[in-house]
Amino acid sequence: MTRRSLLSLPFLAPSRRNILLIVADDMNNDLACYGDPVARTPALDRLARRGVVFDRAYCQYPLCQPSRTSFLSGKNPENTKVWTLQTPTRRHLGDAVMLPELFRKNGYFSAHAGKIFHTGEHAEDPHSWDEEFREFGKNPPPDQVLREDRSPGPRGHSFAWQMLKTRDEDTPDGMVARKTVGWLEQCARQSKPFFIGCGFRRPHSPYSAPKRYFDLYPPGELRLPEDPPSHYDKLLPAAINHDAPAPPLSVKTIREHLAAYYAVTSFMDAQVGVVLDSLDRLKLWESTVVVFLGDHGYHLGDHGGLWHKSTLFERACRVPLLVAAPGARGAGRSTRALTELIDLYPSLAAQCGVKPPAGLDGRDFTAVLNDPAREFKKAAYSMVGRGEERAESVKEIKFTGRTVRTDRWRYTEWDGGRQGVELYDHRAGARELVNLAADPALKGIRAEHARLLR
Repeated sequence: MTRRSLLSLPFLAPSRRNILLIVADDMNNDLACYGDPVARTPALDRLARRGVVFDRAYCQYPLCQPSRTSFLSGKNPENTKVWTLQTPTRRHLGDAVMLPELFRKNGYFSAHAGKIFHTGEHAEDPHSWDEEFREFGKNPPPDQVLREDRSPGPRGHSFAWQMLKTRDEDTPDGMVARKTVGWLEQCARQSKPFFIGCGFRRPHSPYSAPKRYFDLYPPGELRLPEDPPSHYDKLLPAAINHDAPAPPLSVKTIREHLAAYYAVTSFMDAQVGVVLDSLDRLKLWESTVVVFLGDHGYHLGDHGGLWHKSTLFERACRVPLLVAAPGARGAGRSTRALTELIDLYPSLAAQCGVKPPAGLDGRDFTAVLNDPAREFKKAAYSMVGRGEERAESVKEIKFTGRTVRTDRWRYTEWDGGRQGVELYDHRAGARELVNLAADPALKGIRAEHARLLR
């Protein structure tokens, strides 16, 4: 859908940096560049060698529409008031300048392929873009399915996988990658500065990918989640995102779903590779800031049986974030600096010398790109809403949970503490299995983090 002709844009010097923003849907940190021993993600590994790997980056709301509205506006969910999948992006933001809109207003060609804002007219933001390529291919055509599983999973969310005979280029994500490449070629020919969003649907469920990616991960060779099923019963009721499946998932089903998630991750990585190859061919690396991120994390049977998103555990709030900026001295390294996705907006504006609007909640992390060992933030914050039923598509929020992640600790309050408090020591383990909130020896730590949360 064309909003404004590329040819009508004013010429800007080619030294003006471009932005390529690549967003994955429901992507956790199970990637080779984050140390996962199973994942095969050569394209993202390649991007990691060119850029900085943010090891402790966090979304502000572990659900698609609230998270995307937050980082694209540069504002915390407390300020966007977008807490459900149904809430329109601009209901409370009015005429706030979104991240791609900022670049469009500054003379950049602005376009997106696939899912950058959330799907649906209430969520999309047409006046952020000169051109849009929207696709709605979450479910593949039945005649393309070689094998599938639709075992009942956690209630309130889709739980299925499909092995396809489709060629990569004929899948929705394959089309998104190739549409992105077309825009890159067009901008390179005309020396136009650009802000291009490349939004992949995968690895969002249903976990659908061509067969060759499934072949990489024989289910019988995958390790089951480490946490015992009995741990699920120890969780605070408010902390649980979806009711457990009944009957419980079999070992075979769990392994097949893990393999399917890895398969769609490798498939999505291959589409990223198509885009990165075009940067090589077009010689755009030295003029383009390339960002890859996941909109939120994702559970795969950990904590005794949590799946999907919408929790305030590390697994759902932590996201992959890779940033390759021309001339950054930290390229090829990782950083432990605590970072929030709302920091993207001011950071990308600073990279391109574009003045951001006042009132953003994030901070510019350019200094971290040049010195990954430096500290950046004292804390990272996330929140999530709960309704009367445990489901992804909660339409009315009854209460919220809020969490703060510091260097050592994660502290969470549900309904201001009325429905439970959690405190986890990350020096004792990153899996957040032992809630220390009631430990009298940690009363001071709890009080300190309660103050941070407020």
